[in-house]
Amino acid sequence: MGVQGTLAAVSAGSNLIGGLSAKNSADKAASAAQRAAEFNAQIIERDIGLLDRQRGILNGQYAIDTKRGKAAFERNIQGTVRAAAGYAGYDIGSGTPFEILRANAAEFDYQQSINEFNNEIANLQINDAQEEARLNAQITRMTGDAQASGLKSSGRASLIKSIGSGATTAYNTGLFT
Repeated sequence: MGVQGTLAAVSAGSNLIGGLSAKNSADKAASAAQRAAEFNAQIIERDIGLLDRQRGILNGQYAIDTKRGKAAFERNIQGTVRAAAGYAGYDIGSGTPFEILRANAAEFDYQQSINEFNNEIANLQINDAQEEARLNAQITRMTGDAQASGLKSSGRASLIKSIGSGATTAYNTGLFT
């Protein structure tokens, strides 16, 4: 085999080992990219749970405000009109006191409708934020998969190139003859 043959065999072997090493490194980098993407996606998905908690607080506060608002309206606004009309000797079942009570009730209903609408809008915003978080998590995972795929392909290409280079060196030096 001689010195030249030995050098050719060593060169071909070195090319092969280098290719295997590059592929192994690329596979490890691909695995790390997928783990990082999954970790990031889980952090994003955590926001979905936080948004659920926010929704619970928002709706709980709305329910409390609605209940307290009705009690305050009845006690403070309507009660004051009834007391004043009764003190003055007016019949609250008709005439001006009745119209005032009715107008107050209409205004209260209007305010309650606005509060309900605002609560619904806030819930829709939470829904949108949750969907955005789900999509961001999905995109993060897909990006990690794409990056991993690219790294694995690069490793395979390095391995194939090193095999080809080693074979070419071996062939050119007559190692196969």
